[in-house]
Amino acid sequence: MRFHWFLPTTGDGHQVRTAITTTDARRAADRPATVGYLTQVARAAEDSGFQAALTPVGAGCPDPWIVCGAVAQHTERLKLLVAFRPGFALPTLLAQQAQAFQDVTGGRLLLNVVTGGDPVEQRAYGDFLDHDARYARTDEFLHVLRRTWSGVPFDHHGDHYRLEGGGLATPLEQIPDLYFGGASPAAERVAARHADVALMWGEPPAAIAERVARLRALAARHGRPLRFGIRLHVITRDTGEQAWAEAERLLKGMDPARIAAAQQRFARFDSVGQRRMVDLHGGSLRDLEIHPGLWAGAGLVREGAGTALVGSHDEVADLIRQYAAVGMEEFILSGWPHLEEAYRVGEQVLPRLTPVPVT
Repeated sequence: MRFHWFLPTTGDGHQVRTAITTTDARRAADRPATVGYLTQVARAAEDSGFQAALTPVGAGCPDPWIVCGAVAQHTERLKLLVAFRPGFALPTLLAQQAQAFQDVTGGRLLLNVVTGGDPVEQRAYGDFLDHDARYARTDEFLHVLRRTWSGVPFDHHGDHYRLEGGGLATPLEQIPDLYFGGASPAAERVAARHADVALMWGEPPAAIAERVARLRALAARHGRPLRFGIRLHVITRDTGEQAWAEAERLLKGMDPARIAAAQQRFARFDSVGQRRMVDLHGGSLRDLEIHPGLWAGAGLVREGAGTALVGSHDEVADLIRQYAAVGMEEFILSGWPHLEEAYRVGEQVLPRLTPVPVT
């Protein structure tokens, strides 16, 4: 298993905050996302045994390339999982960005491909393609991107991109893994053809197992191996009672008007994954427990990953093992505040999942 953390580039605090919403990004954060603070979070993740840190992308957060480039200069080993939107830049340009990032960081780049699921936000950027057309463009984008990295000149004439003599001047020696999320049939077809790691949001293990089986079969048709990862929040304490008390505190911090506004915004999304997150919601604290120890409360106000593992350190470790048993190999975790929780999860949960060396 590989474990990664999250950089809260829109600010951090002791309540559930959204990752990319413009409205929440403008709310005063307890801890503004300065380079200094994000560096503290990154160093905590690095010191606690996490291998990489994910950054979000969207209208309400700063550009991930610039933020990660800055943070990388203050860390030593931590990889940066940079999110980007296919279609907002040419694949040939992104290939150059990746090469430069690898050069200046010593090969610490990973890429998170985010096709986009909010039509209103997409149009605000100037992108008017519908859901399936966006994934068709992503498919072609990733095809061109990988060919560009080879350094071998090539021509390409497709529906979205046209190149003559494309390709980097020199091959990219350290090709970053591509992490790719999406729950629709169109998204899963792209993942099967291009992804190194297929990412999922935290649904109950049985639902995850169904998706893993389907994606493995799709990737096998292309003769490709495929790893699987999951994005989850973590609320872990010395006892289960303390962890659930923390979940209740977070729930009480969600103003009803804020919940209503978030749910109204989510309703306009054409993202199948977001719809699956919304469908998990119940009512009370325990109604939001959709599988033993899996709490959907964060998704009341937060887009994207909306579930958290809740319990004692042993209980959270057992839940992670349940996901590993159905195929999950990579875990992108987070908690509020991200600085303290990086240490807590790294010190209390990860050691319970690390094999003890034989002496």
